[in-house]
Amino acid sequence: TTAAALERFTVNFTITNLPYTSDLENPDSAKFRATKRVMNMLLDRLLKESSIGPVFQGCETTDFRPGSHRDETRVDAVCSYSKEPSAAPLDRVGLYHQVSNKTRGITQLGPYSLDKDSLYVNG
Repeated sequence: TTAAALERFTVNFTITNLPYTSDLENPDSAKFRATKRVMNMLLDRLLKESSIGPVFQGCETTDFRPGSHRDETRVDAVCSYSKEPSAAPLDRVGLYHQVSNKTRGITQLGPYSLDKDSLYVNG
């Protein structure tokens, strides 16, 4: 038998109630680390309940970027799951719809409000 490969996919979205500050540019700042920890936890919780839950390995928030308004912050994360050689490729459309459903139509993730047009799963 061949071992499952670790596959990665990206998740990007914009938070509309987290003002982007220079602290979020600095991976060593307390605010960056705290916000990253919360994002990772919220994304992990969300995806563990999705169809990839059984093979889901976790998400790592990689970057915060300024949004188009000063109260917005864009979030980039890389998530991984183990893919069995026989398994179908990641259904990013299906996963997108599940994430959409679990975030009230891409409007809420934990304490954060989301831009409903900002979610991208793997592109």
